Amino acid sequence: MSNTPTVGELIRQAYEVRGWGPTKLARELGIAEGRGPDGLDRQSVRRWVAGGRTPKYWLPYLVGVLDLDPALLEAAQSARPEPGAADTVASVVELGRSDVLRRNFLAASSAYALNALGLPDPEGIQRRVNRASGVRVGMGEVDAVRSMSKALGDTAAELGGGHARHLVVRYLTEDVDRWLNGSYNEATGRALYAATSQLVHLAGWMAQDEGNQGMAQRYYGHAFALAAEAGDPELSATALRGLAVQAIDLGPKFGAVALRLSERCVQEAKTIDDPRAVSYYQTTLADAAALDGDRRMAGQALAASQTAIERNPGHPPGESWASHFSIGRWAHHSGMILSRLGDLDGAAGHLEQALDIHGLDRRRSRAIVLADLGKVRLRQGDLDAALSTWTEFLDCADGVRSVKIAEAAEDMSTRLDRYRSVAEVDALVQRAEHLLTPQP
Repeated sequence: MSNTPTVGELIRQAYEVRGWGPTKLARELGIAEGRGPDGLDRQSVRRWVAGGRTPKYWLPYLVGVLDLDPALLEAAQSARPEPGAADTVASVVELGRSDVLRRNFLAASSAYALNALGLPDPEGIQRRVNRASGVRVGMGEVDAVRSMSKALGDTAAELGGGHARHLVVRYLTEDVDRWLNGSYNEATGRALYAATSQLVHLAGWMAQDEGNQGMAQRYYGHAFALAAEAGDPELSATALRGLAVQAIDLGPKFGAVALRLSERCVQEAKTIDDPRAVSYYQTTLADAAALDGDRRMAGQALAASQTAIERNPGHPPGESWASHFSIGRWAHHSGMILSRLGDLDGAAGHLEQALDIHGLDRRRSRAIVLADLGKVRLRQGDLDAALSTWTEFLDCADGVRSVKIAEAAEDMSTRLDRYRSVAEVDALVQRAEHLLTPQP
C-alpha cells in the first residue's frame, strides 16, 4: 500500500498547521477566488478531506491559500485517484451548487466542448440502483421533475433565460439531488436520469441565453452524460445540439467544433424516426456547415431537414425539446442559414413564412425572428422595410431578458449608425438603448 498522502490529507494537514478548520479554509478560498467569504461552503472542504470529491477547480486556490507543494499534489493525485470523480450525479449537483454561489461568468472553450463527448459513465446508474439509503423514489418524483422543467421552460421561452434561472438551479440542488441520491430500481433510475437531463439542459439553455457561455457549456455536457447513461438517444442528441448551437453562436473561431458536434448529434439520432427530431438535428448540421464554409454539406443537410419536417404528421408535440421543432421554427433557422450562404431573397421568404404563416407566438422567439428579418431587409437595400420590421422587434422585445435580444438590438444600432441623420432611424436607435445590456 502506498504511503503517499491523499489530496484530502494534504489539505487537512496544511490547514491544521495554521490552526484552521474547514469553515476558515472555505472562507479564505472564497475570498481568494473572488466570490467573497460566503463563496464556498465548509461541507465542500469536508468532502475533499474525506476523499469524496476532488477539488479540481479549487486546486490553484488551495495551492495559494495553503502554500501547498504542487509536486506533492500531483503525486497524491497519481497515486490515489479520488473515488467517484467520474460520477455524473455528484458532478452535476456540484456544478449546480457552484452556479448558485458563482459571481463571475465563465468562458466557453473548444476543448471542453469536445471533451464533453467522452463524459458519459456507462456504469453510473448500476452503481446507484437498489441502494438501501436515501429517500424512496418512484415515478411520481420523475413526473415532478418533468412538470417543473416544462413550467420553468415555458416561462423562459416567453420571457428569456434571464428570468428564473436561479429557480431551476435551486430545484436541481435542493430537490432533485435528494432523489438522485435516493433509492430506486433501474427502470425508475433511467427515467429519473432522463428527466434530470432535460432539467439540466434547461439550465444550460437559460445560462446561455443569459450570456454565461462557460456555465451553459458545462450544463450541456452534463445533460449529455445523464441522457447517455439513461439510454435515451433523443435527449443525448439534443444535449449535443445545445453544445453545437452554442459553438455556432460563438462564431467562426468555433466553426470546426460546431461542425464536429453537429455531426455527432446526427449520429446519436440515427435510430430516431420522429421527423421533427430528424429535422431539428439536420438543421443544426446545415447551420454549422454554412458557418464552416462547406456549402455542399450545408445544402445537403438543409434539404434533409426540409424533407423530414414536411413529413411531420401534425401530431401535437411531446415532452422533448426536439418534438417542439415546428415548421415555423424550421423556417426561421433555414432562413438564417440561407442568409449565411448569401441567398437573401430566400432568407427573407423563409423568415416571413415563420412569422406570418406559422405564428411563432412566443415573445422571445418572435422578437428574434423580427430582428433577423430586419437585418436581411437592410442587406437587401430596403431601409424602410428594415425600419418597419425593427420597430416590431422592439415592440415584441420589451420586458424580455435575453442576451440574444441585447445582441440583436446592438447589431441593429450598429447597422443603422450610418443612417443616423434620418430622424426615424435616430429615434429607433435611441429607443433600443435600454436593451443593449440585459438586466442582471
